Amino acid sequence: MSRRSTPRALRMAQPLARAVAEEVAKQYGVCIRPVALRRFDLVTGKEEIIDAPCGATLESKCPSCAKRNRQLRMAQCREGWHLADEPVISPDAATEEQRWLIEFRADMQARRDAVAQAGADASDWDAVLVGLDEEINAAGMRGHVCGRTAPKRVRSTRRRQDAPDLPKRKMTNTTLGRTFESADGKVYRPSIFVTLTLPSYGRVRDGVPVDPETYDYERAARDALHFSKLVDRFVQNLRRVAGYDVQYFASVEPQKRLAPHLHMAIRGTLPRAEVKQIAAATYHQVWWPPCDQVRFEGGHLPIWQDGVGYLDPITGEVLPTWDQALDELDQDDAAEPLHVVRFGDQVDVKGVLGSTPDADQCIRYLSKYLTKSLGDDLDGQAQQEHAARFVEALRYEPCSPTCSNWLRYGVQPKGAKAGMAPGRCRSKAHKPEHLGYAGRRVLVSRKWSNKTLSEHKQDRRTWVMEALGQADEPTDPHRYVWRAAPAGDANVAPLALRLLRSVAERQRWRAHMAMLQAHADGKDPSAIEGRAA
Repeated sequence: MSRRSTPRALRMAQPLARAVAEEVAKQYGVCIRPVALRRFDLVTGKEEIIDAPCGATLESKCPSCAKRNRQLRMAQCREGWHLADEPVISPDAATEEQRWLIEFRADMQARRDAVAQAGADASDWDAVLVGLDEEINAAGMRGHVCGRTAPKRVRSTRRRQDAPDLPKRKMTNTTLGRTFESADGKVYRPSIFVTLTLPSYGRVRDGVPVDPETYDYERAARDALHFSKLVDRFVQNLRRVAGYDVQYFASVEPQKRLAPHLHMAIRGTLPRAEVKQIAAATYHQVWWPPCDQVRFEGGHLPIWQDGVGYLDPITGEVLPTWDQALDELDQDDAAEPLHVVRFGDQVDVKGVLGSTPDADQCIRYLSKYLTKSLGDDLDGQAQQEHAARFVEALRYEPCSPTCSNWLRYGVQPKGAKAGMAPGRCRSKAHKPEHLGYAGRRVLVSRKWSNKTLSEHKQDRRTWVMEALGQADEPTDPHRYVWRAAPAGDANVAPLALRLLRSVAERQRWRAHMAMLQAHADGKDPSAIEGRAA
């Protein structure tokens, strides 16, 4: 039957060829959003188009790349959890750019000191040095050359009276946990798997508040916004009590009630009661200006004036800057923190031995939601409405010192600029798919596996290339010049054709791997080759 004789309704029911190509690409693990790059070989003079994977970590964007990222994280977690040898991390050699920045920083420091010695105002030079320190960090160097250029705002570190005290052990220079020897001489190196949750904000049933009117959405929103700081404080307290440089691999996931919670694989072991004590004693105080009284909303919003900042639209008074608001807070001895975030009572601690089914199950659990957004998989109308109320509670809640919502409460955000308005902060914390949590979904300590994520990726690539019988020799990093192919480049093939080429390449790889496996199992490789063809 020709296309013209096919009824229109039947044609509309037929799948699009490009959509089918994308589905096949997903089955073969091919990136469905490849980035076209132009690669110029400085040795041969050859120029070609190379498809690079998009590298998406969310399944909704690219299932293939998200799956690869999840498998990479699982390998990273497995290699570092029960590490037996102390990791040694040697700093990389300085690059020419880094050395030049330090030399330039020395010259600017000398000029600033000369201005100060002459009795002149050196504040402009201090601002230049702050900018240079930021460039130095951006160039791949840690820390500060001459200490902090700008003074750090410090508050009392005395513990709150409503928080239990924590024991402190003498620190030992190790990242490895204790080992235990059985009666038969076998040595065990146990670790722990910890789950931490936030407190209750009201009764819930099936992830939905029983009474939305009494559910504390404001507290839930603030806890989600500052959850990452609470986790940082827990790690600090954990190391203080453990007495060694505890290493961890953790992931942040949403509970059914939409609050973030933490799964953490910890190298080494501590008593369960001690871990629960640490969680109970951990808190984070948010010392920000008060934001409980709305000063500007609707058509009554602050007005921007170049060179001045934001003004009160009625009085013309300049709103206090972020630093001025904090100075006022520091001078008030009776001031209280804007918010105090703590963990809930539910703390789960499980002992785990390496290379056991329990360890594999925990690793799968750690990576279970890494390919999904926090707001994915809302179950039913009631939970969708619960999510909408939660997002509305986040709408005007300040998420950071630079958040435009501060204008609503009469404070200029840090780094204020024209065009800011309450309720229009672009931070991902305010987006429905993030539900207030703007931090990293995977938290890995520096000495976890003694490898960077790129090194783990290279290990996987080397294994595949060796299995295919191809040499994966390192190339000169200066041999190629890479440029993004501009939109509409005539040399870039249509997406469907590029996907088909990648699928064909994967088919060849799979056929070759199947032949190698058949040879290892003592089967007839020719039969495998015939089926693959």
